[in-house]
Amino acid sequence: MAQLKQIKRRIESVKSTQKITNTMEMIAAAKIKKAQSKIEAARPYAFKMMDFLGDVAANIIEVVHPLLEVRKPAKKVAILSITSNRGLCGAFNTNIIKRTENIMEREKSEGRDVELLLVGKKGMSYFKFVGAEILKSFPDITDTPTFDNAKEIANLIIKLYEEKKADTVFLVFNHFKSLMEQRPIEYRVLPIKEEGVTREEEGEEKKLFEYIFEPSAEKILFHLLPTYIETLVFRALLESVASEHAARRAAMKAATDNAKEMINLLTLTYNKARQSQITQEITEIVTSAEAIRSNN
Repeated sequence: MAQLKQIKRRIESVKSTQKITNTMEMIAAAKIKKAQSKIEAARPYAFKMMDFLGDVAANIIEVVHPLLEVRKPAKKVAILSITSNRGLCGAFNTNIIKRTENIMEREKSEGRDVELLLVGKKGMSYFKFVGAEILKSFPDITDTPTFDNAKEIANLIIKLYEEKKADTVFLVFNHFKSLMEQRPIEYRVLPIKEEGVTREEEGEEKKLFEYIFEPSAEKILFHLLPTYIETLVFRALLESVASEHAARRAAMKAATDNAKEMINLLTLTYNKARQSQITQEITEIVTSAEAIRSNN
């Protein structure tokens, strides 16, 4: 009887967990739509700005800008790593942390000093625990990042680069490809890659337009390069948020399905135990009745 009560309590406990995970799955699914719409709204602006940067750069014979300066050998590296503030999203944060650690090991093996810029409490907690050198953290950025958040981060990494406190800046975040696929990627933010300013991806043909610039094309490029960094960081924040919700939805769906299977298994175990108990009780009653009849 005690065993049956334990199984029944376990079933009720798993059912409660299933309700929670199912609710979290639905919330994540609703948030994905909002986050995805923000990405779709931001991408056209980013792509158009890249095209425009290419056209401006094409009208400048020699592009000289602090953000385009390549320092060799690079001695100081900064890594901007974007994780989430909350857990229960599968391997979302683990993948980013591992990718960040891989970059750290690679750069340190080449004799470079590495410092971290961290977005998200999960990454902050981990790297603080392992004793990594954290230059700056941004714990207040929520799952609805604003362009002001991106501008604050971009201004910091631009300042670090211009003051030569960092010779290279990497960005690590989860790229949102679809509801079922999010992958961690590494991108070199600074120095700005030449092809990132002048040319589009290999294999694509682009029609060049002639522009009349006022002020000069060089001055416009100087103004747009910081904006390019801000837009890049903003896109990374949006991509990370959408990936987080997608990863949480997948994790909660898996947890809900597992809870359902466990409930079915526990219910079967309960029924078998109950049937065994009833059979034992019937056997005891029949045995007792036979014993009474024999005594009479």
